[in-house]
Amino acid sequence: MIKLRNHSIPPWTWSFLAAVIVLVLTYMVSGRGGSQTITLAFTVAPYLVLVGLGQMLVMSAGPGNIDVSVAKVFSLGGLVAIAVGDVTGSWALGLGASVGVGLAMASISVVSILYVRIPPIVATLATSLIASAISLTLAKGFQGSADSVLKSFLSWAPFGIPAFAIVVLLFTILVSLILKKTTWGSQMLAFGQARRAAEYAGVNAKETIVIVYLTSGVLAALAGALRASFSAPNVELGNDYLLDSIAVVVIGGTLMSGGRAVPAGVWGGALFFILLDGLLNLIGWSYAGQNVLKGFLVLAVLFLASGAPILSRRVSQPTTDAGNDEDEAEPEIKSLS
Repeated sequence: MIKLRNHSIPPWTWSFLAAVIVLVLTYMVSGRGGSQTITLAFTVAPYLVLVGLGQMLVMSAGPGNIDVSVAKVFSLGGLVAIAVGDVTGSWALGLGASVGVGLAMASISVVSILYVRIPPIVATLATSLIASAISLTLAKGFQGSADSVLKSFLSWAPFGIPAFAIVVLLFTILVSLILKKTTWGSQMLAFGQARRAAEYAGVNAKETIVIVYLTSGVLAALAGALRASFSAPNVELGNDYLLDSIAVVVIGGTLMSGGRAVPAGVWGGALFFILLDGLLNLIGWSYAGQNVLKGFLVLAVLFLASGAPILSRRVSQPTTDAGNDEDEAEPEIKSLS
């Protein structure tokens, strides 16, 4: 008898397939060429990809690890970057300030998780409240504006391909190489699969937690700074990035239980969500109706992304010798009472 073989499709495939389907539907509804739609999707998606990559690292570190502070840190990073850049006249200093804010907010989460022993979701929720309070304070009478040079770069799309999207794509490849080719990447994924076993093997648990949460905070704040420079800073700028960042990570194939990270899938999930928002707005669906449809589509993609296998045909060979079958049969193991 030939054993059943499972040929697994890469987990990121379904997110890209869903994005393509939504893109085709958009073409059919709009009745126009899709170059503008693709350009717009690749213009907006990189900000969600940056937040998603940080969330992916956190979730890959094992069950229970999640960063719910990314939305408020996103907004705070945007406000701080614009304020510092406006005062100093340097967009680079503004981005540096946003990175510092991301590190500071993530440090609060890390200390709460490692030393106060607060569950990650509660610790990052507390950090979110702190970031929100600071954002509301900064927003009073806020009149800063984004640097024109940085804004021009973020809007620059040679041959219809946003330059910023290429930068984020290169960064995504770097993250993928770190996870696959470096010792730290292997140790982090092993830590996410089995924490206790990884610790016995010499993996530093505290170092892993510190790195993933600090990275998530920095990427969220930096993405917020860039998004605010592209449009305008706002206290509610990052509100949509919490649930969306979690959804694109899971849709992209990263396991919520930890141990598997799929950076390429974050791109697929982000494009899927951006294109879906555009399609639903195009056909004039209400906000409630959009959420219902999003929920069903996400569940469908998650079902496929969970590893729907393509099963090969099961072939059985007829037996020719009963005696040989008896000799090759495995012994029966009886339970002892």
